[in-house]
Order: sequence, then C-alpha cells, then structure tokens
Amino acid sequence: MQRGRHSGQQKEGRLSRRRNHQDIRTAPGGLKKAALLGLLTLAGLAGAQFTYTQLSLVGRSAQGISVYGKEFVGSSTLSRLVQVSESGGIARVDGLGHVLLLPIDEDQQRATTAYNTVQLDSVRVKAATATRQDGKLLLPLTTLAQGLGAQYTPGQFSLAPAALSGVSSLAGRESDRIVLTLNRNVTVREELLGNSLRLTLVGASASTQNYTTRGVFLPRVQVTAAGGGARVTLPLPVGSGYRVYTVQDAAGSRVMLDVGPGIPLNVPTLLVQVRKPLIVLDPASLPTGSPGVSRDVTLEVARSAAELLSKSGWQVRLTRDTASAPELAAREDLARQSDVFVSLDLGRFPGMARSGVTLYEFTGQAPAQIVNAYRQAQGEPLVGQVVSELSSSRTLSNLLRGELKSDGLAAGQQPQSRLLVLGEAPKAALLLELGWTQSRADQQRLADGAKTTQMATALARAVATYLTARANAGQS
Repeated sequence: MQRGRHSGQQKEGRLSRRRNHQDIRTAPGGLKKAALLGLLTLAGLAGAQFTYTQLSLVGRSAQGISVYGKEFVGSSTLSRLVQVSESGGIARVDGLGHVLLLPIDEDQQRATTAYNTVQLDSVRVKAATATRQDGKLLLPLTTLAQGLGAQYTPGQFSLAPAALSGVSSLAGRESDRIVLTLNRNVTVREELLGNSLRLTLVGASASTQNYTTRGVFLPRVQVTAAGGGARVTLPLPVGSGYRVYTVQDAAGSRVMLDVGPGIPLNVPTLLVQVRKPLIVLDPASLPTGSPGVSRDVTLEVARSAAELLSKSGWQVRLTRDTASAPELAAREDLARQSDVFVSLDLGRFPGMARSGVTLYEFTGQAPAQIVNAYRQAQGEPLVGQVVSELSSSRTLSNLLRGELKSDGLAAGQQPQSRLLVLGEAPKAALLLELGWTQSRADQQRLADGAKTTQMATALARAVATYLTARANAGQS
C-alpha cells in the first residue's frame, strides 16, 4: 500500500511537473503575441498620424504628407514653384512676389495647430507652421496658400490664372508712369527693341488694346495678347531712361513703369546700338569723264537722303563724302556695323540698251559664316537683334518701290547673289541703281535736281518706315 501510494505520488508529481513545463514552454509565445499586438496597435496610431497623399501641385502630380490630418509638402517638392531656405529654426519661402517666415516646430502635432505665429509678408498671423519628418522639412499647404494667394483644398493646390486687369497712367514733370494691374504677381521680362521698350508679363493673359496716356514722355502704350504672356510695348524717347518695379498687396500686384529724361539711362553699348540703328549709304564713285553724267549724282542723292533722315533723329553714315573713292575695307567695315545698308550706283555697260531704276537685293551666302549661322537660327531669342533674315532686304525693297511709284517713277526689282559689299551687311541691304549712263531718258532725269530730290526723299521715307515697323514689331 505504501509502495502504491508512493508510486501514485510519483505519477502525480510527474504530471505536475509536465504541466509546469508546458506552461513554461507556452509563456514566451504568449508574450510574443502580446508584443506583436502592441506593435500593430502603435503602427495603427502612427499610420493615423503620418500618411502619404497624392497632391496636384499647380497642375503637376506631387506627393503630400498628412500629419495629424493636416496636409504638408516637402521643401524639395516646392522648389519648382518657390525658393525655400532655413536659418536659425525659421523656414523662409520666397516666390510669387511674397516672403513667408514659418518657425520650424519639431513637435509635429503642435505644428499642425493654429497656435503658431507665422509671418506672411509683413503681417503676422496664427496658422500651422513648418515641421520635420525623418529630417525632411515639411510645410503646411493651408499656410502656403494663405501667404502665396493660392487656392487650396485637400489634394489640390493651384494658382489663379494670371491676368492683366487694368492699365493707367500718371504724368510727371520729368517722367511719366504707367501702372499695370494684375490679379497676382508674375515675372516681368524687359527688352529694348529699336526705339521702343517691351515688357512681357510672363504667363499673364490680356486683351489686345492700344492706350493713349496722359503723359508727355509716354504718349501711348500697346498691349498685345501673346502665347508667352501679355506684351506691353511703348516708345522710348531718345535721352530717356526707364525704371520697372513691382508692388505687391493683398488684392494682387502692380507693375510700375517710369519713363522720362529724369531717369538715368544705364544700358550696355550693344543695347544703345539696338535703340539707335545705324543707316549706311554707300554712293558709288564713278570714273572721271563717264559719258552722260555731268554731276556726282550718287553722292548728291545720298547726301540729301542722309540729311532728311538725320533731321528726323536717325543715325546715318556715308561711306564717302568727297569725290574720292573710299577704300573697299572701309566700306565693308561700315556695312558690318549697319542696320540698313544701301549702295547707290549707275548702270553702265557698253552696248546695253537698258534704262530706268532697279533695286537689287542680296540673296547669297554671306562672306562671314557667323552671319549665315545666325540666319539659320532665326526665331531664337535675340537673334533678330543681331542678324536679320534675308527677307528683310525684300521688305525694304518693296517699301522703296512703293515710295518711288508714288512719285511717278517705276522701279524694277531683282535678287542678286554676287553683290559682295552688300553680303557683309548682317541686316537689310540693297543696291539702288539710279539709272543708266547710256540712256537718254535717264540722263535727262538725273540732270533734273527736282527729280533727284524726289528719289532721295523716297529713299529716306522707305528706310524710316522700315526701321519704325521693325521696332514696333519687336525687332532691331
């Protein structure tokens, strides 16, 4: 009996030890499960506090970050819209005519509240502020929209289309002012084109319209709708400078333009040349004793045309002003500097039964390869300021033919690829053949001072009209 009891106690003991051993084996698994559940719970909380979002940022897809229900965006994502920098715990946002200062709060939850003070331009307001996630700087879209004048709904950050809504003018004693009113800030590009100034309001829409101003120095302004933005073109008087600046306010922005002699003109030499184009007249020197010609008629016509153009404010040079023939190198040098180059000559070839006025346009390859290269690159920015297309010579030729016709003188028109001095000119170039020395009718016309004065006047008018049209079209 004792032995049996002892045996039973031994079994019971083994059973108890087995239970204890089983408990010991299963305990770690329970702990692991509990820890896993805890991590999952924390992960769920973290997911609720920090998630990625899809964002349309000014028309482009971008990644946003939701922090405690408030949508933020990384500073690098904003780089194509504004410039973001940080210093001394402050995030600075520059762009669209605004400057925003947002303190960087490392406490993400507190950063999303409206208990923070941020500065939007010169005004301090209560709004969500900047914070960090994994070391990256994040900025709240609600505050950005408020400070930059943008429109924001969750997942959508956009700017109102820029538009020119008004043009007004003010007259001053030494300068006039034009005020261009827009609904938001835009980039302003300035260009001096001939004797005019053009401002491009990049990306802004406008209605094409001509404005008459109240000023003396700025009599008119032309606004043109264009693909790259609204273009504002105005004449820039000789001796006048200009100043452009932007004023930003809560309602939008205003581009201020002051023009007049009271403002110093500070432009590079190249732009001075563009503003005051050079006209070169090249009267041919006829051999002494040329039959049928008693006067130096090419020089007379060139001098008369130059005098008319100079009185109207144009810059004119003659390749010769005496009876002596100029050096070829000097003529070529002036041709290279010219905006308009016109040679004047008489037709003379023994046995040729020809008569009348003829205009020859250079159509061949220029001696300078750089000029040919520029002509192939027409359409690129500023190329037209340096080299004109070959068609510009035809345009000038058509204008001169029209002026001559209005005086009752018909002129022929021919392309020519072997006029070497004309080939040196980078812009419009013509040979004006005044007549033929062996033609009796031409001899009589060229001997008549009134007739040669008419030809000089027609030449001056055509050149002035051509250069004015190019300046108004935004070319040199």
